[in-house]
Amino acid sequence: MKNNILKNFKNMNNVEIKGRSLWVDARIRYSKNKMATMCLFALICICFFSIFGSFFSNYSIDEIDWNILGMTLEKGYPSIQTGHYFGTDEMGRDLYARVVQGSRISLAVGFIGAFISTFIGTLYGAISGYYGGRLDSLMMRIVDVLISIPFMFVLILFLVVFGRSILMIFVGIALFSWLGMARVARGQTMTLKNKEFIEAARATGVSEFNIITRHIIPNLLGIVIVYGSLMIPGFIMAESFISFLGLGVQEPNTSWGALISEGAGTMTYGTIWQLAFPLSFFIVTMFCFYFIGDGLRDAFDPKDN
Repeated sequence: MKNNILKNFKNMNNVEIKGRSLWVDARIRYSKNKMATMCLFALICICFFSIFGSFFSNYSIDEIDWNILGMTLEKGYPSIQTGHYFGTDEMGRDLYARVVQGSRISLAVGFIGAFISTFIGTLYGAISGYYGGRLDSLMMRIVDVLISIPFMFVLILFLVVFGRSILMIFVGIALFSWLGMARVARGQTMTLKNKEFIEAARATGVSEFNIITRHIIPNLLGIVIVYGSLMIPGFIMAESFISFLGLGVQEPNTSWGALISEGAGTMTYGTIWQLAFPLSFFIVTMFCFYFIGDGLRDAFDPKDN
């Protein structure tokens, strides 16, 4: 009996205990959030639709079906037989093909805008929070001045002065979108820079640039991912609003905002599908991003679990 106990004790000592990283724990906590998981799956489906949906279209985005032109209400409704799965617009163009391209452009604005703002804001905020002192005060005063300027007003003015194009939308978003991220990154950096692992890095002679890029910024990724995911719907909303006003994407290209604007203008004629399909994609995507952001916040914040 005694020998068996000693043998079991030795076996327990030989067992290798494997730890779990923050990312593994976050993934496990996120998977427990059923709504966030469902929204992630729905968003992946929408992304696949925007990328590969054009392969299933029978028409190009600017191709006019002359058999339907002028008779949209009678013949332009959604139909598998005609190949217009979402119906046609008032000009006889296939709405399915236009929704695919609109999804592609609107999602690109959201993802690219979030990437630009996250990259610039995280680096700017990490530098400001790490060095502190007068440099921090100067950098934050710049942020305060820029953040007081109405973003939407500047974006509209920018498009009017320099021309209406998707490139100008990206440039306009990049100018001001990083300010909120910079504040978040600065606050987190100020709590991290006095931690033991940062002090150890300084003691071993690691340069300040490497401390910021290899030690501080990687530890900001959790909050940065959460904040960045919640910024994406804001950028899609901004682009849709600009396109709704007619200042965004120009023909023959389109976006969700432009399609919603066109559908709202023809809704009184009974062609409800011209508004229903792009608006449905827009609303579902907004809900998905917000629930995903909420799930990521809970996943990276174990205190609430």
